[in-house]
Amino acid sequence: MPKNLLIVESPAKAKTIEKILGSDFEVRSCFGHIRDLKKDDMGIDIKNNYKPTYIVSDEKIKVVNELKSAAKKSTEVWLATDEDREGEAISWHLCEVLGLDPYKTKRIVFHEITKPAIQAAVANPRTVNMNLVNAQQARRILDRIVGFELSPVLWRKISVKNNLSAGRVQSVAVRLIAEREREINAFVSQSSYKVEAIFTAPDAAARQISFKAEGTKFSKAEDAERFLTECIGANYTVKDVTVKPTKRTPAAPFTTSTLQQEASRKLGYGVSKTMLVAQKLYESGNITYMRTDSVNLSETAMGDIQAAITKSYGDKYHKARQFKTKSSSAQEAHEAIRPTYMSTTSVEDADGRRLYELIWKRTMASQMADAELEKTVAKIGISTNNAELTAQGEVLKFEGFLKVYREDVDDEDRDGEENGEAILPPLRSGQRLGFREMKAIERYTRALPRYTEASLVKKLEELGIGRPSTYAPTISTIQKRTYVERRDKEGMQRNYNVFTLSDDKITKKTETENTGAEKSKLFPTDLGLVVTDFLKQHFDDIMDYTFTARIEGEFDEVAQGKILWNKMIDDFYNPFKKDVDNTIENAQRISGEREIGTDPTSKKPIIARMGKYGAMVQIGTSEDEEKPRYAKLKASQSIETISLDEALALFQLPKTLGEYEGQEVAVNNGRFGPYVKWGEAFVSLPKGEEPTDVDLERAIQLIKDKQIVDAPIAHYNEQPVTKGKGRFGPFIKYGDLYINVPRAYNFDNLSQSDINELIAKKVEKESNRYIQQWPTEKISIENGRWGPFLRFGKKMLKLDRKEGGEKYSAEEIASVPLDDVKKMIERQVPGAFSKKAAAKKAPAKRAASKKTAARKKA
Repeated sequence: MPKNLLIVESPAKAKTIEKILGSDFEVRSCFGHIRDLKKDDMGIDIKNNYKPTYIVSDEKIKVVNELKSAAKKSTEVWLATDEDREGEAISWHLCEVLGLDPYKTKRIVFHEITKPAIQAAVANPRTVNMNLVNAQQARRILDRIVGFELSPVLWRKISVKNNLSAGRVQSVAVRLIAEREREINAFVSQSSYKVEAIFTAPDAAARQISFKAEGTKFSKAEDAERFLTECIGANYTVKDVTVKPTKRTPAAPFTTSTLQQEASRKLGYGVSKTMLVAQKLYESGNITYMRTDSVNLSETAMGDIQAAITKSYGDKYHKARQFKTKSSSAQEAHEAIRPTYMSTTSVEDADGRRLYELIWKRTMASQMADAELEKTVAKIGISTNNAELTAQGEVLKFEGFLKVYREDVDDEDRDGEENGEAILPPLRSGQRLGFREMKAIERYTRALPRYTEASLVKKLEELGIGRPSTYAPTISTIQKRTYVERRDKEGMQRNYNVFTLSDDKITKKTETENTGAEKSKLFPTDLGLVVTDFLKQHFDDIMDYTFTARIEGEFDEVAQGKILWNKMIDDFYNPFKKDVDNTIENAQRISGEREIGTDPTSKKPIIARMGKYGAMVQIGTSEDEEKPRYAKLKASQSIETISLDEALALFQLPKTLGEYEGQEVAVNNGRFGPYVKWGEAFVSLPKGEEPTDVDLERAIQLIKDKQIVDAPIAHYNEQPVTKGKGRFGPFIKYGDLYINVPRAYNFDNLSQSDINELIAKKVEKESNRYIQQWPTEKISIENGRWGPFLRFGKKMLKLDRKEGGEKYSAEEIASVPLDDVKKMIERQVPGAFSKKAAAKKAPAKRAASKKTAARKKA
């Protein structure tokens, strides 16, 4: 039995380290966090100095028990969780759960999983750094407070069925995206005319080489045309040539943020995918720790990189560099992301290979020589109007780091012009040039582009909001909450004018271009916009960029032991709680209501707003005698930008298309999306297809496709069995039972024996599903994967524990009466049963908005 137990976070890392340490160590994984704040009463005792109450989650009880058993059998326990604040906190939680003293237990950290690094860490252990633990604890507690206090405010004040939530960093991230969207919507593009001329001159071999020169921009078409007219019959002479050497220096090695940005630009990876792949590379010993805001490289690493550069390219390509970290709060690690061994140029896994090679190239380039270029600028005079054109060219004299790597840029950092510099032929002052043509091309100014996941990370980092460990979870959360969606946007055709001077004649031509197309950009949803506006109005501190950055700075001070974590929380909580109470008491409900215009038929107002199931438009108000008419917005529409004509078009639904096999065919929008209705049958439209675009021919095709899908594939007990694909994957349907088809089965070719087996298993499982059931109350106690649980409507709830703190067994819970079960539900869903009584009362009329009141007075 090994004398030492070493605990790490992931099983993959455990396997790698165990091979390095040998038989004296048993390496176990805790699978990440083992405890979290208790959900009841926030898990924080506000009145007792913000004392947190942590519990071991149900799914980690088995892991904890196994670690306890292994710890008892070991002479010494070592903690080797990740080196950031989250990892430090996990080590402290392990001490608490395993009964270890955090001030004596050996804690080791390493930036890479290599034999020298692991052995050096074991030789130089430390203890748990409680300042880092307190910084993580402060972040967790403050974020829990914000979430638990703000989310119920949103539930009360915004009439949407979604499970709304707010968070300290996520709400600010949504604000950035919302403000960028509004900037784009408000942007008015201005046109101007850019003058370009094509000249010829001989090269060293007397061959005529074409090159481009640019002139002044004109804001009006007539000015541009007048300039070209002035150039008719002109001679073009080189007035001045300037040649000067320039250099380009390589970018620093990757931090978490820059890796996410470059993986997005070069590989098309989302932030979460980048971190997932990087985590695997780290755990398998291929790269250093992937959550870092440092650009430092160790002396050992720099020696390894130098050897790789000189071996591959020679000494002249090497230049040692130590980059300085821009962020004053860099603390997550002590080294940049780099390969552990530069001699390993690739890895086997496909996704891992692409990211690894990106990291390898960036690391190599960071220690390579500057690229040396020669830039030429030629001024060209026009004889007829004394105007000047400018030609620029660039020649690469020495590749340097560009031999290995060239950094990309985001859309907003591009100048919108041609990429790169042309190579000019040899030019001299006084040289007369051959003239081919001159054009004045209409160009339009562009709004700033929408954020990508990576450019949002860059912006958050610039503002000092969040840290390397928080970027990916933040961006994932705002998309899961449907405040933001990542999607493509199709471009639209736009005309532009081109004036051309050739052979002393000017011609005008109108050409078209595709503009506004975007790929994988972040768009705020209407829900995101409404929630952002509400939070900005009532919680300006939470939504303020500098305030959020200051909070991050205070976490850093806690990590450095400069301030007490609970004092920092107290300074935040007291004014925040006053804002919460004031908002609940005084703020009006919000729906993002916007009056679009008037319905030409009924003369009633048309209003766009958020409804219970999402963005919608309505004709009329709740104060009218007739009930308002409602229509759901298309996925591509927004309550902020929808026009009157677009809104009226939505009220064409439901729309009858005709008949098929004697039954009426219609299209409509429903709660679960657009559909075709054929008789009493409903056929969902494919994603991205709008009901207003569907004609009878298309509807019949969808009906036929549905009939093929719904046709029985087999029979079981003389009843038909059908199959389909739903949101949770492929399934077969037998009676009222939907049965998921695991990957072990060939879904496209299910045999009768496969079907018999799947249905038999499901029927047996269903027979053991219910322990107690009250169908009229929509309450049941069911057997689950982790033991019995409560189902109330669509909610899955935990059972209370017995007085001694033990869990109920299935046999014990079978005799608990309904009244006691209802009490368990009430504790988790306050007002669960009083709501039903309240629902029977006549609904109160919604208070008239200021606009509605004004219309009535008029």
